[in-house]
Amino acid sequence: MGKGGGCVPSKKKKPSSLATTTAADGPGTDDAPIPIEDDRTTTTGTTTPAITARTTISPPPLKIFVVFYSMYGHVESLAKRMKKGAEGVEGVEAKLYRVPETLSQEVVEQMKAPAKDSEIPEITAAELAEADGFLFGFPTRYGCMAAQMKAFFDSTGQLWKEQTLAGKPAGFFVSTGTQGGGQETTAWTAITQLVHHGMLFVPIGYTFGAGMFKMDSIRGGSPYGAGVFAGDGSREATETELALAEHQGNYMAAIVKRLAQP
Repeated sequence: MGKGGGCVPSKKKKPSSLATTTAADGPGTDDAPIPIEDDRTTTTGTTTPAITARTTISPPPLKIFVVFYSMYGHVESLAKRMKKGAEGVEGVEAKLYRVPETLSQEVVEQMKAPAKDSEIPEITAAELAEADGFLFGFPTRYGCMAAQMKAFFDSTGQLWKEQTLAGKPAGFFVSTGTQGGGQETTAWTAITQLVHHGMLFVPIGYTFGAGMFKMDSIRGGSPYGAGVFAGDGSREATETELALAEHQGNYMAAIVKRLAQP
């Protein structure tokens, strides 16, 4: 006890405030670093964080449905080339579908229609909701789409009620028997189907370039979309007509991809 009545700290015992050393004196036991499981110790004794591999998840591909009706195969030949063109755009996949036949098998046989490709499935109206874009193909009937395609559009009432397809792009391609049989009007009269669904009609314009101006041979197609002249049914699509179809598929895929960008 000193004269001032205070306690004199022992020389052998450090004050409690100095029980743990400061950062300048070096780490104390209470300040020891917490071990990190991902850290790795190198040969030099230093600790470096482990490198964590990052997995990049690619977005799902955009889907274009090529939906068509074809009795003698002319529209189908265009559809297959459209699929090829669409899949030439990275991040896009195209699927072929045919609409249900409304004629009886007996009538189809009497019309001498060839057997349908079993690898191309029939589509239901509800499946349309899965697509990001569409290419609809059909032969003409007096300047309008064939009854089979019209019956399919008539079955989309629930989608129309909910406006499920609103804002989705779509294009057309056609087949006619003669040069004045509706290469333009068949597509033009079909636009009403898209309008009521709130869909976006995407014509090809003259984006095919020089191929749109060739006059040295008969060629189907117009600024509305690709086309083929079937004649009496024996004429097959020419390479120019098929190339135009492939171009339309590629062009539509590019539009779908552009619209999908944020």
